[in-house]
Parts: sequence; structure tokens; C-alpha cells
Amino acid sequence: MHGPNGSPVEAVVRACALLQAFRSEGELLRLRDLVARTGLSKATAFRILDTLVERGFIERVGDRQYRSAVKVARHERYRIGYAAQSTEFGFSRDVTDSIIRAAAQAEVDLVVADNRYSPKVALRNAEMLIRERVNLIIEFQTDEHVAPEISARYLEASIPVIAVEIPHPGAVYYGANNYGAGLIGGRYLGKWARLQWKGEVDEVILLELPMAGPLPRSRLTGTVGGIKDALPALQDSRVVFLDGNGQFGPSLEVVRKHLRLTKAERVLVGAINDPSALGALRAFEEAGRGQACAVMGQNASMEARAELRRRGTRLIGSVAFFPERYGYGIIPLALDMLKAKPVPPAVFVKHQLVTPENVDQIYPHDALLAPTEQ
Repeated sequence: MHGPNGSPVEAVVRACALLQAFRSEGELLRLRDLVARTGLSKATAFRILDTLVERGFIERVGDRQYRSAVKVARHERYRIGYAAQSTEFGFSRDVTDSIIRAAAQAEVDLVVADNRYSPKVALRNAEMLIRERVNLIIEFQTDEHVAPEISARYLEASIPVIAVEIPHPGAVYYGANNYGAGLIGGRYLGKWARLQWKGEVDEVILLELPMAGPLPRSRLTGTVGGIKDALPALQDSRVVFLDGNGQFGPSLEVVRKHLRLTKAERVLVGAINDPSALGALRAFEEAGRGQACAVMGQNASMEARAELRRRGTRLIGSVAFFPERYGYGIIPLALDMLKAKPVPPAVFVKHQLVTPENVDQIYPHDALLAPTEQ
């Protein structure tokens, strides 16, 4: 039903929303349930419900529950494929969990595959998702070299794609503002060195992930830029790039080897992510040189937040990406794409610096999420 100018009559739209909120025949809902599912205010929902009850479209059961008296035609559910970078570790695990939760809330059928940090597995998963005839694919895989091949297969199958964190040709990007996140961390590193070491820095170590390509690497470019904002006299010759592969073990090993070659006593460490940051920190501590470093992570993962709470830690901060919120941005973006609504070519998440001083304010419920000993 439309008004004189052709626009939908708002009261009818709201009434339809209330009827469509009942998801199965005979389902009983309270007023608060209907408010949650429709987004209507309590007063508006109650007023329209009274009218629908009076007209026989909804039945009131008891004093506080409602049941639909009509069958509402429903659209076919969307099937979305999600190729996760990993379903086991830190940041990737949090992204995956949030996408699963958001898809369930949006009543989207989600087909999940695990890329396991492997380009070969990612290609196999791409073929599987195409065979599954999904309507859209969320692709989260790290290797930029295989991204064009994956994208080409999706394009040939006419399946739209959202690329998480690592750009893929033709895909809508969702993820970090990499340079901006690096800049936040770098500025804090530089200010810390100015206050604690009077600006005297012998070396800057940057732990990179070359396979991810130039966009994630701009996170480290931003880190250097942020340090130089606070320490303009820092020389480029003091900046050392090490390949930690974005993982704890390789980062521990590469920094361990580097420390055998350098005698630097004041070292700033910027990492592509938290696993690399924590690996570097452990290498300094193993060498008995923990006080010689100040480390900045990226992602503010659960593991990094636990380290930030450790007394005397030299992980002075981590830039939060809030992966636990990704799904609630990605799934609505996917639905807009499927409904042919205009979407931007890139959607960037917001970042915030997390430090030992504010970690409990930003993440007050971590203790509830941590595993307990049996």
C-alpha cells in the first residue's frame, strides 16, 4: 500500500514487519521479542499490535504473549559461502565466530570452509563453494598471489565476493585501514620512546608478512610514519624489516636470530599482528633483554590483551580491530549486495589503541571469556 506520492504507508510497513517477525507457525512471542526483531519502539509496537489483534491478524495469548493468525509469504533464504582464513587461532577465530553469529541472526544459511592459511586449500574451497551454488562468498585468505585466481573463478561463476582483510580483484573490501592502524601504533611507540628513553632509539624492528601483499604492509609503513612524527630525527638506516610470517613461532625465531647479531639497547618493535608481536617479545625475554624493547601489536587479540595485563610487560600497546564485530558489518553488507543496493568498494573498520592502562575499560568482560582450569 502506498500513499498519494507513491511512498509506502509507514503504518502498513510497520504492521508487516510485526507479522513477519513470527518465524514459524504457532510461535509465541512477547512484546520485547517483537521489539528486538523489528527495531520498532515499544510504544509503537504495542499500539500496532493492539490494532492487529482487534482485526484478527494476531492473537493475544494470556496477558503477555502473541501468536500470528496469518501465514506470511517468505522469501527464499540466502546461502552465503564463507572461506575462513582459519577457524582455530586468535583474530581469524574471532572473525569467524562473529560471522556465524551474525548470519544466524539474519536468518542466512552459511556454508563455512577453512582455508587453513593454505593457498592450495583456498583454491579447493573456492571450487567447493561454487559447486554449493551459494549466492555470495566471503573470502578470507592471506596469500595475495592466489587472490587473482580465486577471484577469476568466482567471476566466471557470477558470484559476488567480499574480501576480508586481503584485497581480491573485483571484490568489495572489508577490513582494516592498514596505514591508519599503523600510524596509531607508531605514534604511541614514538611518544613512549621520547618519554622513557628521551627519544634515543638504537633500532626499529618491523615484523612483516610479505605474502599478504602491499596493502597489509602499509600497516608497517604507517608505523614508521607514526614513530617519525614523534621522533623526526630517526634515521631510515635504523629500521630493520624481518619476515615473521604473521605467526608466533617464525617471529620468535627470526627475532631470536637477529638478536645474536645486534647489540642495540633501545629497540622499538612494530608488528604486522599480535602473534608476531608476542613472538618478538618472547625472543627479547629469552635473551635476557626484555627491558631493551618496547613492542606494539596489531589486532588487540585475546592473547595480546592477556599480555597487556601482565605486570611489567614490554608490550606497550596493540591497535584494536574488533574482529568480534566483523560479522555484524559483513553480513549486512552482503545482504545489500544481494539486494542490488549500492555499496562502497571498501568498508574500513574503526581502530582504537589498547594499552595496559585502558585494556580493562575497553574489554571489561575478558575474564568471563577466558577458559577456566578443570
